[in-house]
Amino acid sequence: MNELHDKVAVITGAGSGFGRELALLCATEGMRLVLADIDMAGLDATQALLPAGTQVLTQRCDVSSPESVEDLATQTWARFGAAHLLFNNAGVAVAGPTWTTTRADWQWVLGVNLMGVVHGVQSFVPRMLEQDEPCHVVNTASVAGLLSVPASSVYCVSKHGVVTLSECLHHELRAANAKIGVSVLCPAFVSTGIADAARHRPAELADANPLAAPFEARVRKAVQSGKLTAVDIARATMDAVKADHFYILTHSNIRPAIEARMRDILDGRQPTNPMP
Repeated sequence: MNELHDKVAVITGAGSGFGRELALLCATEGMRLVLADIDMAGLDATQALLPAGTQVLTQRCDVSSPESVEDLATQTWARFGAAHLLFNNAGVAVAGPTWTTTRADWQWVLGVNLMGVVHGVQSFVPRMLEQDEPCHVVNTASVAGLLSVPASSVYCVSKHGVVTLSECLHHELRAANAKIGVSVLCPAFVSTGIADAARHRPAELADANPLAAPFEARVRKAVQSGKLTAVDIARATMDAVKADHFYILTHSNIRPAIEARMRDILDGRQPTNPMP
């Protein structure tokens, strides 16, 4: 997709982080925006940063709910009559040893990170196919979708799922001769607010890993030391959309760890710890 002016971009998780920066870049391209998040205060803050005259629909959306995402699609077509660029971007994270993870950890993270993407694809892609116009879907995964990081099994499982879902979707759309491109975004540590995602964790899913704290502290430190910003990731993502690139690997320093994992698999070796 090279021509973005006056096209419609739908962004989940638009109240902070990558979603906010993607919204600003899409607005700069002259796109019409549909911004969704469970955090309405965050959405209001994003909207306040948009250039004057930007056409925008903001809507509270819980991506773990298929009904909520379907309503987002319905409202998108009711307002703008189309969607051309879909960012399935909303995400949350937990940490801690696998043997002390809780069912609530799994339900919350998989519900948002993986099923949120599933729901986005199911609600938007059929409508995009009917449009028969150039469109693009960007699913936010992580390098955790390409690596197996200790104390991050819940998060890694969710993001590995997003990567393979995106690959399958790419193959299926190519086989159908669809005008819809697909990209999967796999950044490493970036300050986005995901480390504070627990503030929006549902009360009924509050039973968290009792050994999470030291690992979460380690992640926060890594995030704070990251050299790339959410702005950098958003720019790389928009460039990838325009160039129809599938894998968006924003952190070059993580490539050796990905290569080592592939080699471990092919050579039948014990898995290498990507974060010793």
